[in-house]
Amino acid sequence: MLSLTEAAQQIKVRKLSPLELTVECLARIERLNPTLNAFITVTADQALEQARQAECEVVAGKWRGPLHGIPIALKDLLDTAGVLTSAASNQFRKRVPTEDADVVHALKSAGAVIVGKTNLHEFAFGGSGVVSAFGPVRNPWDLQRITGGSSSGSAAAVATGMCVAALGTDTGGSIRCPAALCSIVGHRPTNGLLSLKGVIPLSASFDTVGPMTQTVRDAVVLCQALATTDSTAATNNGLDVFTPSRIDESVAKLAVAIPRAGFFEDIAADVQPLIDDALKVVRSLVASERDVRLPSPDRGKVFDAEVYEYHEPMVKQSPELYQSNTLDRLRSCAGISASDYIRKVRGLAAVQEQARDLCRDIDALLTPAVHIIAPKLAELQSMEAMALRQFETKWLLRNTIPFSALCWPSVSVSCGFTPNGLPVGLQISGPPGRDNVILRLAHAYEQATGWYKRRPVTE
Repeated sequence: MLSLTEAAQQIKVRKLSPLELTVECLARIERLNPTLNAFITVTADQALEQARQAECEVVAGKWRGPLHGIPIALKDLLDTAGVLTSAASNQFRKRVPTEDADVVHALKSAGAVIVGKTNLHEFAFGGSGVVSAFGPVRNPWDLQRITGGSSSGSAAAVATGMCVAALGTDTGGSIRCPAALCSIVGHRPTNGLLSLKGVIPLSASFDTVGPMTQTVRDAVVLCQALATTDSTAATNNGLDVFTPSRIDESVAKLAVAIPRAGFFEDIAADVQPLIDDALKVVRSLVASERDVRLPSPDRGKVFDAEVYEYHEPMVKQSPELYQSNTLDRLRSCAGISASDYIRKVRGLAAVQEQARDLCRDIDALLTPAVHIIAPKLAELQSMEAMALRQFETKWLLRNTIPFSALCWPSVSVSCGFTPNGLPVGLQISGPPGRDNVILRLAHAYEQATGWYKRRPVTE
């Protein structure tokens, strides 16, 4: 499977046809999706038309850039004009937007080929990916296991080459968790870097859109194209401009930290050696490493109040259209007062400022992305709603939620495989606006280890 960067270079010099590449991805979808259940909607006709147009433009010398002719999948939370956008829920079974989300418009403007909309945990309200009106996604490394969520379909699609890259959303780990469990790269950008216009919300204070790719370089290329959709927010937040050339800059002067408390307890026995080895590799690449104690942000009531605010009309008017697990979760989010919400927002802002002050001289923080291997699908499907939510929070999203609550950029990159062949991810995070730094370190680690070259057997 070619990476985005590799495919783009071959398309640019006319060694690879966008149409041939798209046909190959669609063939993989036809062959693999019945088993993996990664896609809700496949836009084959549209994709072939876009690929033909891209091919004509490239042949005519009108290459638009590195996304031109590249097959990309979209999490089914992102509005697509004329195409079902369901949020994996019966609530939106017939919802067909008339306009594209900003990030989708940016992809089309860059000449990307949209191959379809990917499955997810219903309304993105879950970190396992097992609750969907269209059924759960299966992990390509072990079909009996979960992919993680909520961007479950996007992760499985990228891992198996059903698309060259995909977009997901991340509110508490929904890009990084499935990226770790499926051995791909998942980047949660700094809040405000990418536009959320046209994206079905989960919790407005913490929602982000981000790339899910085979390599870190691919993530940078994809994010650069999307960051132009909301340049005002990027400028106001003092964010780095995404330039793929910077990914190769040396990391030898970087200072990294290990927040052991809260992130390194209860690591699974077959995960621990891989994390230890990953830390050794990073230690050999950077200038210094030290332990740090990161303050614990509590986003609970802020998150719950924002989730319920969006869903309250549907909970009252058509509760039967939710999956029962989702409905129980939503009802548990009700009843938070405005004054309580405001107090929690202020408290969270204070912790965010404290964390920034603590890490002023730190370039990146290293943790496991997920500290266990992908659980068995059947085990999670048997759980009641609140037991599943507690499991997800404690075991799947424990290490990702804190950086979402802090609104920090974070990336998961593959750091090896357990003896039974299941992927493990290293999470690299940093203060707001330091996306280029954490991606540069992730790229250096990736190149030093080569784990990204290993793909699941799909034949």
